[in-house]
Amino acid sequence: MRDKEHHRLNALQRLCAVLAVLVLNAACSSAADDFDTALHEADVLAWRESRRAALMAPTGFLSLAGLFWLEKETSTFGSSPDNDLVFPAAADPHIGEFRLTRDGVVMVPRQGVAVFSDDEPAAVTVIADDTTENPVMITHGSLAWTVVKRDGRYAVRLRDFEHPALESFPELPYFPIDPAWRIEATLERYEEPRQVFASTVIEGLGWSPESPGVAVFEMDGETHRLEAYSSGERLFFVFGDRTNGRETYPAGRFLYTAMPGDDGRLVLDFNRAYSPPCAFNDFSTCPVASPRNRLPVGIPAGELFDRDAYVGTADVH
Repeated sequence: MRDKEHHRLNALQRLCAVLAVLVLNAACSSAADDFDTALHEADVLAWRESRRAALMAPTGFLSLAGLFWLEKETSTFGSSPDNDLVFPAAADPHIGEFRLTRDGVVMVPRQGVAVFSDDEPAAVTVIADDTTENPVMITHGSLAWTVVKRDGRYAVRLRDFEHPALESFPELPYFPIDPAWRIEATLERYEEPRQVFASTVIEGLGWSPESPGVAVFEMDGETHRLEAYSSGERLFFVFGDRTNGRETYPAGRFLYTAMPGDDGRLVLDFNRAYSPPCAFNDFSTCPVASPRNRLPVGIPAGELFDRDAYVGTADVH
C-alpha cells in the first residue's frame, strides 16, 4: 500500500513539473511567429509526459473501475451479487443505497460501513455531480466514487486507486513529431455561438456542446474545416481522419488549442492529438467525431492506438 501511495505521489510530482514546463512553452502552441523547431519538439515531449502523468494520477482515467447508470429510484450497492450495482470484491458486501431525488443523487450508507467524504465519515450525503461547482467524492478503502450527469441522466463512476492498470500501463506510442502537422488555421465564427449535437460511445447518450465556429485550414492545396467546441479559455476538437481504425482510435481523437484573438488565427498542432478516455476502458462517456468533423485525409501525427493499453471490461467484481 505504501509503495502504491509513493507511486501516486511520484506521478503527481511529475505532472506538476511537466505542467510548469508547458506554461513556460505555451507560446509555442499558440503563435506561429518566431517558430523554433527544437523548442516545438521539446514542448510536445513535455506534453506527452503530462499526458501520461494525468492518466495515471489518482483521478485519471486509468483508475476507473465501473460506470453504473442509475435507472431506478433506489439502487443498492456493494460487492455482494444480490445488489443492484455490484462493486469489486474489495468493497463491503452491502454498502447502502443510491437514491434519485429532486436534489440529485443521495447516498444512504448502512450503519457501520466505513465511507468517507473529505476524510470525514459520511452519513446520508447528497453527492453533487461533476457538472456542479463542487463535486463530491466518496471513498471506501481503495475505492472511490463520484456522480456524473450526462444528457439529464445520472451515473455512479467508480475508481480503484489500486487498479492493476496503474502498475502495468505501457508507454503510449506516437507518430514521430513533425512540425509540418502544426497547421495554421482561422476560426470562422458563427454570428452567434451554436448549441450543436454529437454522439457518444454510450448508445442513446448525446452530447450538446457550444460551438463558436469552424476552424478553416489548408492541407496539400485542399481546404478543410473542423467545428470547434468551447472549453473555457480553449477550443476543443473531436475529429476523425483516415488513420482511425488502423493506427489510431476508431472513434476519433481529441485536440485542444488556445482561444484565438480578434484576428481568428489559431494553430492546430496535430502532434498533440490524443486518444479519448474510452480508448482505455469502458467506463467513460466520450464524444465521438461527428460527420462534420471527419477529415477525408489521414493525419499521421499525435497518439497511436495501443490495444495493449486497453483495460476494457476486466472483471473487477
